[in-house]
Amino acid sequence: MATPYVTDETGGKYIASTQRPDGTWRKQRRVKEGYVPQEEVPVYENKYVKFFKSKPELPPGLSPEATAPATPSRPEGGESGLSKTAKRNLKRKEKRRQQQEKGEAEALSRTLDKVSLGETAPLPTAPQGSRAAPAAASDQPDSAVTTEKAKKIKNLKKKLRQVEELQQRIQAGEISQPSKEQLEKLARRRALEEELEDLELGL
Repeated sequence: MATPYVTDETGGKYIASTQRPDGTWRKQRRVKEGYVPQEEVPVYENKYVKFFKSKPELPPGLSPEATAPATPSRPEGGESGLSKTAKRNLKRKEKRRQQQEKGEAEALSRTLDKVSLGETAPLPTAPQGSRAAPAAASDQPDSAVTTEKAKKIKNLKKKLRQVEELQQRIQAGEISQPSKEQLEKLARRRALEEELEDLELGL
């Protein structure tokens, strides 16, 4: 906001008297020759700042009308500003979601067919792929059971080794007074051996 100057008859400059918000008046003040108020002093700008401020935004020779329609146009579907990889990932997710929905719909229709026709007759037109799938699924639990048994056998052998080591240390005199837990471990030896035999026969 520029300061309002008043010039009198003699040519002297004055800052006009102004009213304060509370109703009182400020005195008229004389301004010396050559005085520039702080608000009116131009801000110093070096040559680089001046250059960048005066630099045109568009390349030389390009008219603003040519760039005007290009800026508002954006890809539809709310994917503006995404990289190629992000767009590709979105498409993959959408495809996966559609496949899941399709698979769920097919499974639902199959179960409905089985429920409605299951009491009268089995489905004669069941595809062979669907028959093979349950067989493969039944093979998987068998392999899971065998791996589980193998883990149990390994665990039992480890426990038996620990019991034997403990017994040897007691016989050698390294442990003169075995603790309650150690005695319980020794007492479980026969049960561990029987369980191991049963598992090995079951394989």
